[in-house]
Amino acid sequence: MSRHTGKHGVKHSMLGGIAVFVVVALTGFLLATNIRVNRTATVTSDTAQMVEQRVEQADKLRSEVSKLNSQINTLNKLAGTGDSDSSNSEDAGSGTVLPAVEGPGITVTLDDSPLWKTMVNSSGSASNINDYVIHQQDIEAVVNALWAGGAEAMMIQDQRVLFNSAVICVGNVLMLQGKQYSPPYTISAIGPTENMLNALADSQAVQVYQEYVSAFGLGWDVETKDTLKFPESPLAMQPLKYAKATNSGTSNSNDSSNSNDSNSSNDSGTSDDASGTGSTPSGSAGSTGTDGSATDNSSNTDASGSTGTDTSNSSSGGTSGD
Repeated sequence: MSRHTGKHGVKHSMLGGIAVFVVVALTGFLLATNIRVNRTATVTSDTAQMVEQRVEQADKLRSEVSKLNSQINTLNKLAGTGDSDSSNSEDAGSGTVLPAVEGPGITVTLDDSPLWKTMVNSSGSASNINDYVIHQQDIEAVVNALWAGGAEAMMIQDQRVLFNSAVICVGNVLMLQGKQYSPPYTISAIGPTENMLNALADSQAVQVYQEYVSAFGLGWDVETKDTLKFPESPLAMQPLKYAKATNSGTSNSNDSSNSNDSNSSNDSGTSDDASGTGSTPSGSAGSTGTDGSATDNSSNTDASGSTGTDTSNSSSGGTSGD
């Protein structure tokens, strides 16, 4: 009886072992197949669609800004606050538009190396592609050098840029104020050509880029232009968080009074401290704070007609001049 039971026990254990082996083998096969499928499967993403939507939204907002700027300019003209000295102002008077400008300048063109496709295909890897394409820091190096060289107006591709314009590169695609651009990238600047050329030559960041031009064939071209023309463009103002507008009227008044007479201008700034506690009548003290009022003391006497006002102004002016 015990032998019979033993034989059946051996058979059951063998069958169990075979079953376990088959299950493990099937599990391994399924795992391997799943890994292969995951590796070869194309991962879908909505990133491209999101970018397209953002670009369309930016275009709509840009169009709306342009319309609002036009309305502001029209209202300013109707209100009589149009620009009376547009030749000395970068803004056309509304604070929302960069006027069209023209003048001498230079154009710098950056481009990807024509060797990058060959290098990637030959190596079978894109690990070295960064050496053969234009990057954000390359464009920023040129822009910063041109500003340092005295550029008064600048364009990247077909857009006017300011000192605070953001240049963002995603791969070898340039994002500028909501629009995408592919190489070659053209940077144009109006200003003193010799100074800007010297600034490009002296820039360490530009020198590093030119080393890559020699080593990897990146594109680099600089042209001097007798006349560059930049069109009118909406002014994308950056919100001010820390800077506050000052009262320009007060500063202009002080500058004007200082230029009229040295003694009277010093009196207006320091007469209170030099003459003590209110030694001058209120009529004369008030007169020295206005533009040019201290140049004619006879017209600044108080209502009583006293001439002591003139003596007080003269003495305090001599003290404050020190």
